[in-house]
Amino acid sequence: MLQPKKTKYRRRQKGRMKGNAQRGNQLAFGSFGIKALEQAWITGRQIEAARQAVTRYMKREGQIWIRIFPDKPISKKPAEVRMGKGKGAPEAFVAPVTPGRIILEAEGVPYPIAKEALRLAAQKLPIKTKFIVRHDYAHES
Repeated sequence: MLQPKKTKYRRRQKGRMKGNAQRGNQLAFGSFGIKALEQAWITGRQIEAARQAVTRYMKREGQIWIRIFPDKPISKKPAEVRMGKGKGAPEAFVAPVTPGRIILEAEGVPYPIAKEALRLAAQKLPIKTKFIVRHDYAHES
C-alpha cells in the first residue's frame, strides 16, 4: 500500500479542495489515462486496488504510471470516545484529487485493452472519471 516513508508531522489539517487541477492535468507518460471529474480524497488502498485491476487485465504487458501519491495523513478518533482529549491517531494516507487530475496512465497495449483496463480501475475509485487518449495517438477502430 502506498504511503510516505517518513513525514515531517504526524497529523495534518484537513484543508479545502477548491477549483480544478492546476498541475498533473495532461498526459505525460502514456498514451491512455483516466482523468478525475470530481474532487475527493483517494486512499492508498483505493489506488492499490485500481493498480491491481489494471495490471491483471493487461496481463502484465505494457506499462502503467500512477500519477497521484497519498501523502496526507487522515486521523480518526476511536468509536464512542468523548469530545476533547486531542486529535485522533493517523489512520490512513490519502491523495487529494481535484477535477482534471490524471490518476493513471497506460502505454504499450492496444486501444481496446487499455480502455477496458482503465474502466476496471475507475470502478475501484470513489469518483467519476473519464478515459482519455493522447491527441496524436492513431488507433484503428
